[in-house]
Amino acid sequence: MKKMTKVLAMVLLVMMMVAMVATPVMAAAEVKVTPGEMKGDSSVDTTGISGIGNKIITIITTIGIVVSVIVLVVLGIKYMMGSAEEKAEYKKTLMPYVIGAGLVFAASSIAQIVYQFMQGV
Repeated sequence: MKKMTKVLAMVLLVMMMVAMVATPVMAAAEVKVTPGEMKGDSSVDTTGISGIGNKIITIITTIGIVVSVIVLVVLGIKYMMGSAEEKAEYKKTLMPYVIGAGLVFAASSIAQIVYQFMQGV
């Protein structure tokens, strides 16, 4: 069984390497563009994209809040009902909870800050 797992891992590794090296290249035939013909103006409307991004960030933040509150309630109930050894165990699980909840809130806040910064550029 171990040998089969090693063989499968090697086959997957080789397939990933081949996929990275053999990227498809597409080019148009007979198109000649000089740097003087390129212009820096753009008329792209980004309101739809930013609206979708704001909705995604809002959904992620809402799900993070709901999940963190549910986990906090479960940990609190287990902590109140547990013995001394169990309370020590729950105190150990509290730190990863705090870090995870902080990352969820920080990730959405950082994404909004980056978006606001890029709007000014």
